[in-house]
Amino acid sequence: MGHWWHENIAEPGKLPLLLALAAFVLTFAITRTITRMIRAGKGPFRNITPGGVHIHHVVPGVVLSVVGGFGAVASGRHGVAAGVFAVIFGVGAGLVLDEFALILHLDDVYWTEEGRQSVEVVVLTASLVLLVLAGFSPLGVDDVTDEEQQGRLGLIATYVVNFCFVLISLFKGKLRMAVLGTLVPFVALVGAIRLARPTSFWARRFYRHRHRARSRAMLRAYHHDVRWAGPRRKFQDLIGGAPDRVPLPPAGKS
Repeated sequence: MGHWWHENIAEPGKLPLLLALAAFVLTFAITRTITRMIRAGKGPFRNITPGGVHIHHVVPGVVLSVVGGFGAVASGRHGVAAGVFAVIFGVGAGLVLDEFALILHLDDVYWTEEGRQSVEVVVLTASLVLLVLAGFSPLGVDDVTDEEQQGRLGLIATYVVNFCFVLISLFKGKLRMAVLGTLVPFVALVGAIRLARPTSFWARRFYRHRHRARSRAMLRAYHHDVRWAGPRRKFQDLIGGAPDRVPLPPAGKS
């Protein structure tokens, strides 16, 4: 275990990244627990409202992210300082991304349907960092043998082609597949081959006069959303809490 730790975490300089990820996930979990307790009126926690102004936790998150980010850049990838600043950055990033929807909409949508976007971003971020820790890094092209250096041109060409697949996935409205595809090429390839989302730039540009393709795209998107909407909502509710339900107007009123 000690040899594995040194060879895969300590020696490559991945310990700060691991500490930042752990701090990020733990901060998000603790923050969501506290906010759910505040929402339910349980425990000693309350919203911070000095002078009647609600201070969202994205504010200290931004400060910690800036301090941790600059500190991490200055301290390198090894040493105690690198680990400390990595934890500070992870805590700050957890606080900021927990309120990603607030930043996106410039409105307090924490407990609304729009607030689910924060949970999606946090899960996606943690997944990408885990992939980097596991070795799926598109930037690690320096650690090659003498024989592999002969094929470096081919390796660069592979990255260029994959980047094209990522762009196509983005244009087709497949954001999650595009992001994951930057680290796992096969995902970007699948996203580039499959039909575009009907509201995407690709569909508007290339399916405009292809009625059959547009109809197939709409049908596939409908079946995909129906199949995964329920499980995705349950997963998001489990992690971040269920949003507020908007009451329906009484019958006969609009």
